[in-house]
Amino acid sequence: MFLEDEFAIGRMRMRRISISCLVAITAFAACIAAMLGLASVARAETQQASSQLAALVRPNDVNSGSLLFPSKEPGFYVEAPRLKTDVTIDVSGPIARVKVTQRFRNPSQGWVEGTYVFPLPDNSAVDALKMQIGERFIEGQIKPRQEAREIYERAKAEGKKTALLEQQRPNVFTNQVANIGPGEDIVVQIEYQQAVRQSGDEFSLRFPMVVAPRYNPAPIVQTVEFNNGAGFATPRDPVENRDKIEAPVLDPRENARINPLSLTVDLKAGFPLGDVKSSFHEVDIRQDGDQARTISLKGDAVPADKDFELTWKAAPGKMPSAALFCEVIDGKTYLLAFVTPPTTPDAAMPPAKREVVFVIDNSGSMSGQSIEQARQSLALAISRLGPDDRFNVIRFDDTMTDYFKGLVAATPDNREKAIAYVRGLTADGGTEMLPALEDALRNQGPVASGALRQIVFLTDGAIGNEQQLFQEITANRGDARVFTVGIGSAPNTYFMTKAAEIGRGTFTEIGSTDQVASRMGELFAKLQNPAMTDIAATFEGIEVQDITPNPMPDLYSGEPVVLTAELPQDKSAGKLQIVGRTGNQPWRVEMDIANAADGNGISKLWARRKIDDFEARAYERQDPAALDKDIETVALAHRLVSRVTSLVAVDVTPSRPADQPLGSAKLPLNLPEGWDFDKVFGENAAPLGGGEDHSSATPTGTPALAASPEIANMMAAAPTAKAATLVAQKSSTVNLPQTATRADEQILRGLTMLLLALTAASGLAVWRRRLKGLITAGAKRNGL
Repeated sequence: MFLEDEFAIGRMRMRRISISCLVAITAFAACIAAMLGLASVARAETQQASSQLAALVRPNDVNSGSLLFPSKEPGFYVEAPRLKTDVTIDVSGPIARVKVTQRFRNPSQGWVEGTYVFPLPDNSAVDALKMQIGERFIEGQIKPRQEAREIYERAKAEGKKTALLEQQRPNVFTNQVANIGPGEDIVVQIEYQQAVRQSGDEFSLRFPMVVAPRYNPAPIVQTVEFNNGAGFATPRDPVENRDKIEAPVLDPRENARINPLSLTVDLKAGFPLGDVKSSFHEVDIRQDGDQARTISLKGDAVPADKDFELTWKAAPGKMPSAALFCEVIDGKTYLLAFVTPPTTPDAAMPPAKREVVFVIDNSGSMSGQSIEQARQSLALAISRLGPDDRFNVIRFDDTMTDYFKGLVAATPDNREKAIAYVRGLTADGGTEMLPALEDALRNQGPVASGALRQIVFLTDGAIGNEQQLFQEITANRGDARVFTVGIGSAPNTYFMTKAAEIGRGTFTEIGSTDQVASRMGELFAKLQNPAMTDIAATFEGIEVQDITPNPMPDLYSGEPVVLTAELPQDKSAGKLQIVGRTGNQPWRVEMDIANAADGNGISKLWARRKIDDFEARAYERQDPAALDKDIETVALAHRLVSRVTSLVAVDVTPSRPADQPLGSAKLPLNLPEGWDFDKVFGENAAPLGGGEDHSSATPTGTPALAASPEIANMMAAAPTAKAATLVAQKSSTVNLPQTATRADEQILRGLTMLLLALTAASGLAVWRRRLKGLITAGAKRNGL
């Protein structure tokens, strides 16, 4: 009986073990099959990953001179797209038509998207974008900004070649070009219109070549407004499009200058020419008659690291005093008028008293040649003060010093002290411009009876919070006038020009120490002479819809009245009348419209200036959406890029295969000539390709200044960003796809299943030994 029970128990255990064994064997077989399948998948995914990794490189795999940016794949990098730019400028009288041809080259083995941050003149009317692919040209379309962005992103995702031109500031633009194939070139051509500048007897044209690094202060809550009913308020960022206005910057001590640029100017002045000069570049000049010159840069190209400036004067006795041009489009007549008001004896008499507040920028971006130019300029200005004048000196970086703590008499002793103080200034730190401007406008006491208050601002304008400064000038200027002096090889002319316009002053550019004496001399003449005021334009016999600028600004000796107007219909009769006052003397100029010369592109200039008027008076508008709509209407009608409109071009045929990833990088820029890299970015800046993982970094568009007070402000503005991602040689983020597969995870699961199967098999062997032992023991007990 016992033996039967033992055998029954044994049979039951055998069945259970058999079932477990069957399960284990089945699992083992399934595991083997899964492993075989996973191995196949892993091989396929590894091959795909290898294909994707082929688009990436290791530092030792590339030739010297390659620019590398970290990818999301540890240890791998992508070669930055390269750029060459050709510029042709056609000057016809007071109008310049400019073509900028950008050639993007992808030197890597993968597909890339390149973003290029570049400057254009702040008065440029950008109206054309063409993308060349092989022998085909694709015309860009003007669209509202958000719609253009959506078209671009959709085309990029579909693998189509596409380009997007956006305005980030009136003088800062971005060009994005997507789906550039391995070793491929894409050509993008941009065209714009601008007016020639005149000051005294000199005409000039400036083509900016590089966007200088900007100081972008962190958002600070000054006035808290609760508009959403949620009980929380968000600080307003003082820097519009913070991440759009900066690009990686190369350390010139460790890298050759990049982004070569060639430039040619076809100058047809419209009057006999005298001196024609290039201020900062060596050029070849060919004479084509007495009114025309052809100017080209010496050599094939120059690095894009400083502005190009061309100046010309009329031959002796041939200086024009007025010019009038017209263009008829769609039944409307557009006028452009230049008038230099006459000088009266009273205009040469200086005011009885002047109160001059000099504000000098000695931040890190002013280091090198710029601070020397600023020191020389300010010392010269102080030495020219009269005995009846009062003055003060304010210097700023990320701190501020009000030297005299208010206005003092311009005695020889005070002038000597101030000049000695100025000559001892060094450049370092951040560019906190707002506190210095507030001090100059608010804290210098009341204006003395009969005195004229003047603020003279010497800076490179390397800031991103321009609107904050404009609002301060508008709100607190009072009776003072603001004069700006742009210092250095790549000043922020948008800020400088607009600040002077809002401040009813004037803007002077100084790009080299050679220009200090002549340009400051011109400024002294303007400071010492009363402004031409009460300027107005009227039309006799014609109904005029729009005149720009509106209102007309005050002018200074030698500055012309420059106006554009839109007439409702084609009118060849009538007169333009411009009136004003110089000192205590009225003046008046009349021009017969029938004598206007033909001028191409005047409608574009009118539209550009109309948009500028809208933007300048934005603070008066209560409805920002309505303001944007007004700007959009003008921009779309005249095909202009603006803050609210963009140009987008799309190739209809996809070129990037769906299984190929797309890398992206901002093209690096040169440091402007004369700038000190360590003063701007800090002495401990990480070198490019330094081994850090930058895959999660967020670009801020602000330089990283690892060893100066400026870094604290900049990093506070973007606390999630790693400093080393913000400049080239302080690596820029590259948003490459994650190329690693999930094969390693799947293999791990397979190994786990295999281990379970082996464990089950091992358990089966143990149970078989135990069963055999039970049977043997039972047999022995029963005498078997």
